[in-house]
Amino acid sequence: MLRSSLVRCGLAASTSALVLGISGCTATVEPARSFAQSHVTADKFRGASESGNTFELAWWQSFGDPTLADLIERALASNLDIRAAVLRVEEARSALRAVDSRRAPTLGLNASASDQQSGLPAQVKQNSPDVRAYRASVDLSWEFDVFGAARAASTAAQFDAEAAAFGVDSARLLISAEVAKQYLVHQGARARLERVQALLQSQADSERLTQSREAAGQASRFDVSQAAGETAALSAQLPPLRALIATTEHQLALLLGRSASAVLEGIEATAPARLPEVPMLAAGQPVELLSRRPDLRAAERQMAAASARLRESQADLLPKFFVAALLGGQDLRLNMLDLSPVRYSNVALAFTMPIFNAGRLQAAVERQSARERIAALSYEQRVLGAVQDVESSLAGLAEERARLTAMGQTLALRRTGVRHAESLYREGQIGLLPLLDAQRNVIVAEIAAIESRTQLALNAVQLFKSMGGGWRVAAEAGTPASESPAPMPRPDTEAAIQPVLERGIR
Repeated sequence: MLRSSLVRCGLAASTSALVLGISGCTATVEPARSFAQSHVTADKFRGASESGNTFELAWWQSFGDPTLADLIERALASNLDIRAAVLRVEEARSALRAVDSRRAPTLGLNASASDQQSGLPAQVKQNSPDVRAYRASVDLSWEFDVFGAARAASTAAQFDAEAAAFGVDSARLLISAEVAKQYLVHQGARARLERVQALLQSQADSERLTQSREAAGQASRFDVSQAAGETAALSAQLPPLRALIATTEHQLALLLGRSASAVLEGIEATAPARLPEVPMLAAGQPVELLSRRPDLRAAERQMAAASARLRESQADLLPKFFVAALLGGQDLRLNMLDLSPVRYSNVALAFTMPIFNAGRLQAAVERQSARERIAALSYEQRVLGAVQDVESSLAGLAEERARLTAMGQTLALRRTGVRHAESLYREGQIGLLPLLDAQRNVIVAEIAAIESRTQLALNAVQLFKSMGGGWRVAAEAGTPASESPAPMPRPDTEAAIQPVLERGIR
């Protein structure tokens, strides 16, 4: 009677604990997904001038630079971070197989052979006989997944494996973007180095001319010292550029899984520096971020895995049912007497139910519920961060295009000024020094334009990265509007500066 009362009390306590656990742990996966959807419902990004719904996974092909494409493809094939991410997928899949094994019976085969003999007299062996025995048995055990604990654990492991797979995509996106950034910085630094060297040569000529004029009494020592100071200042700009070129080469080697001491093919110093063209880009629709960005998809899987583990911990409050069976046989021989083979079996059904554990299981439920809510908040934060990344990238790209347009206008005007200065110099109306100053102004504008083009390309790479791999490139002239969005107008000044920068960039 007392035992029955205890069992009923334990069952009631377990049921109450389960109800309290479930009521205290509301599901957060669907609210988090609704939150994400509510923040990507706009038709277009605020900073976008065009919208599209397709994109190229191999986004680096849009730059039209074979060296850049080759470096990225080599990095995707040999980068150590990507290879580690692939191994994490194998690890997660192995863990999934291990968790799935809980839902299947466990079967084992046992066998033994023993031979016990003594030299005692026959009378004594009646109490301590010689025994030879051969035994073989099959052991079966199985936990019935009545309340879904094993299923929930398997679901969580499946989501973990999917998150790890998206982790590979995230690693590929990060590495490809980093390779592009390092390559663009490298090419921009080389182009600037070439123009700074040309500017330094022009300044050195001006310094020598000023010294000659000072010797002829046409210039002061102040003019000479000022010209020498400008030459020294330009000389000081060369070491940082050379260091930047070297460090970007080293970083590219690391991204390609190679030693920094090795020569990196494709970006030799003898090859001309070049900056790829940045295509006109359409950013697509915000809702596409949820499917484009692998980190968002991984975060969603992690949130779902946390929810499944919450269901597993809740199921631990309920009874568990088991079945065990042992089937076997033995061949026995006692004191030279062979006995017939003996069969034996043992079958048992059992269950366990938590009655009192000082709140340990309920604490586990509450802990897992907190982890689920943390995963949901992390997912929401990632969605907001993804939208912010795209908007910031779009703003930076648009403003840098405007800056490059202004740089093109400045460069065009200064080149016009050089032509006028050359004409005046030939007519003898000005000296050589004003002409050199005008030429230096052109080189300074070229350097500024190179910096702007480098930053524009870096902003484009950042937009590719924030969009999760790419988007639709603006259509060429003549493409039907139904197939692709209308191309954005290319600023005339940006097109005009291409021949001007040919010496320093192409």
